[in-house]
Amino acid sequence: MERDLALWLLLLVGPLQQGRGGPLEVEPREPVVAVALGGSRQLTCRLACAGHRAASVQWRGLDTSLGAVQSGAGSSVLSVQNASLSAAGTRVCVGSCGNLTFQQKVQLLVFAFPDQLTVSPVALVAGQDREVACTAHNVTPADPDTLTLSLLLGDQELEGAQALGHDLDEEPQEGEGQLFRVTERWLLPPLGTPAPPTLHCQATMRLPGLELNHRRPIPVLHSPTSQEPPVMTSPEATLQQGSSPSTRSPDPKPGNSSIGPCRPEIHQSPAPAGLELLCEAPCGPGMAVRWTQAPGHLEAYERREAGAQAWLSVPWAGCHPEGWFQCRLDPGGQTASLYLVPEVCSPPASEALWTGSLVLALLLLAFLTYHLWRRCRPAG
Repeated sequence: MERDLALWLLLLVGPLQQGRGGPLEVEPREPVVAVALGGSRQLTCRLACAGHRAASVQWRGLDTSLGAVQSGAGSSVLSVQNASLSAAGTRVCVGSCGNLTFQQKVQLLVFAFPDQLTVSPVALVAGQDREVACTAHNVTPADPDTLTLSLLLGDQELEGAQALGHDLDEEPQEGEGQLFRVTERWLLPPLGTPAPPTLHCQATMRLPGLELNHRRPIPVLHSPTSQEPPVMTSPEATLQQGSSPSTRSPDPKPGNSSIGPCRPEIHQSPAPAGLELLCEAPCGPGMAVRWTQAPGHLEAYERREAGAQAWLSVPWAGCHPEGWFQCRLDPGGQTASLYLVPEVCSPPASEALWTGSLVLALLLLAFLTYHLWRRCRPAG
């Protein structure tokens, strides 16, 4: 009797457990799915019933921001387009095979992590500046477990940097939802001699199944005399310029110690679709300058050299590499350096956009021509 009762309970509980968990398949498989603000994502739910029975599958949600749902035999696809912050929440897929019902829950997480890092100061002077701050703008979520800011030397955190504080503020904006501004400040340790040419601020966002990083360089100038205020060439870039003598620089001639060695200078000027850099050394005859360093490969840039003057073209098309530009004076070996940091990448309009505009203009022209013909044709 007890054996029969146990068998009856097993048969009764079995279908209930299967209905609670079972054969529903959801892609992606993660319980939390991240989608970027303004981005798109698809969630697919499938169910196969035993015995060739028809399966019913449907995505459901508790609010109007569920998204576009397309359901068919045994499957349902939830499409989230141009995700807003209000689109975050729980989505439930419900499927049934006859009298058995199954469900799976997915948490949709909407995040914002634009490449909008700012640093203060924009450049450091070795031996003078002791504090540095880094700010990530228009981000969410902004909790410390998700978003972290770090100060790097190379690919490692700067040893000895002391965290001074963490600030979290709401960004002023219109519309629904909240975006935040996160600032981290550090007290710098001695940077050593010679000081490294660049530190980096890095923002890292860790989400389920996803890790994103943005970096902003912080140039380190080696002496106060080499520091100049940033020069804005356009809304696209911030420039920081400095000169540094080479170890091969000759000493001033005896008896004329007030006159130092001649040094090259770098000047910048806007150019069509970019920026033109000029390195020159007004030091008299017999001197020549040449470009020795540029972000990426020097061979990728258009250059012209003529004695004491050398030109280099920096295109804005796409996102050009950021870093140091350097030219050198011969004889003597003195160098001049320029640090270029693109703030906004402004790619040219795509061919598809141009073609679409042309088609629209032709359609408008045809429409106007037809109406003019209708109005001006002689009455029949």
